[in-house]
Amino acid sequence: MDSIRSRSAAAVLALIGVVAVSGRVRGHVDYVRDGEGGVVPLVRLFVEALSDPINLAVFAAGGLGAVGVVVGYLALRPRIRDIDVLRETLTGYRDLVPWMLRLALGLPLVGAGFAGYFFSPVVQVEMRLFQVAIGFLLLFGLATRFVAAVGLLAYFVGLAFEPGLVLALEYIPGLVAIVLLGGGRPSADHMLQQVASAEGTLYGRIDPVHEIAAWFADRVEPYERYVPTVLRVGMGASFVYLGGVQKLLQAGEALVVVEQYDLVALLPITAEAWVVAAGATELLLGVALLLGVFTRGAAALSFLMFTLTLFALADDPVLAHIPLFGLVSAIFTLGGGPLALDSRLGAAVPDRFSPTTAAD
Repeated sequence: MDSIRSRSAAAVLALIGVVAVSGRVRGHVDYVRDGEGGVVPLVRLFVEALSDPINLAVFAAGGLGAVGVVVGYLALRPRIRDIDVLRETLTGYRDLVPWMLRLALGLPLVGAGFAGYFFSPVVQVEMRLFQVAIGFLLLFGLATRFVAAVGLLAYFVGLAFEPGLVLALEYIPGLVAIVLLGGGRPSADHMLQQVASAEGTLYGRIDPVHEIAAWFADRVEPYERYVPTVLRVGMGASFVYLGGVQKLLQAGEALVVVEQYDLVALLPITAEAWVVAAGATELLLGVALLLGVFTRGAAALSFLMFTLTLFALADDPVLAHIPLFGLVSAIFTLGGGPLALDSRLGAAVPDRFSPTTAAD
């Protein structure tokens, strides 16, 4: 009961946090939006969306379909061997998660440095050398934990001066996870650790860094099992902001994007219905990730949604979405973790998270 209260409190705090900054920051629609949108009250948005019979039919079909999938999964999962095999296979990929996260954050940081923006495309602050260095060191896996900590500190310092950095919220759980996991393998840290730990090596005698790194790794090892929690809560908070604040509470700007890309031509519903559907989907995905319920399903649906967005919005910057793809891929691999509600629904939760972690 205490754990449920703790998770509920965390979810409420996340919601309060994103709402508190909603008046000061702009949404991901700024990546592609041309022109300013007017103020559209939330009640008016829902009235416009639900007053059309076609919209109602689409929403009803989607809602019934989602409920059917959930009920069917709960009823059939114990008898579907495929799900157990998939879960066992993903467990074998756990040692690759540090490498997955380093690629997901290192590549866009290098791109941001060369493109002249700071973490998010809406923050045009050129810190070319710093971001390129951080990005390449993450890609190489050299001094990984230290570099990730420096990147995390830089993000928070930047956020204090430029609230628009909340659009790159996914960097927080990603960098925290790398601090906890280290470079993994393949990485420069792992290679150097192997050389340093071998008997009679010159590097092992002259370089004290590996001893400091090993000491730090021992201190953070008890917290590695919470990496899945860090990732899903961070991504969940990002989804709650994107769906609940950016689209539903700032619907005027989202409506501009719907009109700009003529999205109503893809599905015969009104622009208001498009915004409600997109916002509600992201909001529900965020809540599912925050609570850790149907975690892998939410991660898979998120990956599909990101992919469709890139095809539907031709001007959406691909680099800005690489961390999102990487983080939901890691969540799909790891599952909900030890604090997820999935464990109460019968999903297997590992006793601890133990990837091969290199010292750095």
